[in-house]
Amino acid sequence: MKNRTKISIWLLMLFGGSTVGLLSDYYLFPKVFFNLSWHLISLLIGLILLFLVFRISRNTGKTLAKYGREGKLKKMETNVLATQGVYAFMRHPMHLGLLFFPLSFAFLSGSLIFIFVIAPIEMLFIVLMLLLVEEPEIIKKFDTAYFEYMKKTPAFCFTIKCLQALLFLKD
Repeated sequence: MKNRTKISIWLLMLFGGSTVGLLSDYYLFPKVFFNLSWHLISLLIGLILLFLVFRISRNTGKTLAKYGREGKLKKMETNVLATQGVYAFMRHPMHLGLLFFPLSFAFLSGSLIFIFVIAPIEMLFIVLMLLLVEEPEIIKKFDTAYFEYMKKTPAFCFTIKCLQALLFLKD
């Protein structure tokens, strides 16, 4: 899938989700929609989640740049299967971080419908796209090496050791 298509899907999910969520909240939950305290708390939670999303993306991007590239390549491209650092714990650490982007955006908007309905659906969509579109592309690229990596490394990992590797880059 091309990067422009991916970016368009992200923008549609984030801005479409917030628009639908806020409009729904206006009619379904007007007391919450106009509650300043809720929006301040929601904003704080959203900022914390957004910080974590960016930190995980930055750390995994650095690891991927260090271990997933040989020679001169376009930015964001890889030609070596990265299995070091956090990639030793899970196959898709960057996607794990990005998985929480819709939820952080939902909290930033303060929309209950976006937080509890739309963002979880978008997160499920991200996982499905990862497993049905991205992973087959990776399999084509790295063939048997990736199959071996799949056998010993889960798609996602939530152990303390793994989460520390995600948040605190040691490379």
